Amino acid sequence: MWLPTPVYERIPQFWFLMGLLFIANGLYLGIDLTISLGYIAAGLLCCAFGAGVMIVRKRHRDGGSSNTESTALLK
Repeated sequence: MWLPTPVYERIPQFWFLMGLLFIANGLYLGIDLTISLGYIAAGLLCCAFGAGVMIVRKRHRDGGSSNTESTALLK
């Protein structure tokens, strides 16, 4: 599936924002409710996923050419 570049570049920020909204909703409902712990857990997972995608993309863009050179030296 092809996505326009601006949409593709914003996906990690979207996941991070969704995570923050889940956390905020869980805190708004109150810690004493069981469902709020689920919201907070889902929020932490969304934030971690968004941050992970950002980190993987940055590593791939910054070190993509150096990784191919190092594997070429090993062969």
